[in-house]
Amino acid sequence: MRDSDGTKKKLEGTWDKVKGGAKDAFGDAVDNERLQAEGKWDKAKGEAKKKYGEAKGKLTDWD
Repeated sequence: MRDSDGTKKKLEGTWDKVKGGAKDAFGDAVDNERLQAEGKWDKAKGEAKKKYGEAKGKLTDWD
């Protein structure tokens, strides 16, 4: 597989988004603003990793 790093980043990004969503929801349920903020940060970080992986995959395919 030529795009192993891009695929890895997409998977990491998806995991971070899922983890962030769970943290955000749990933080909301227990009224913990810090946990909500961490969840939002994890979701944003996950989205960035996912986009990076997608872009890297497109560049690898273009090569």
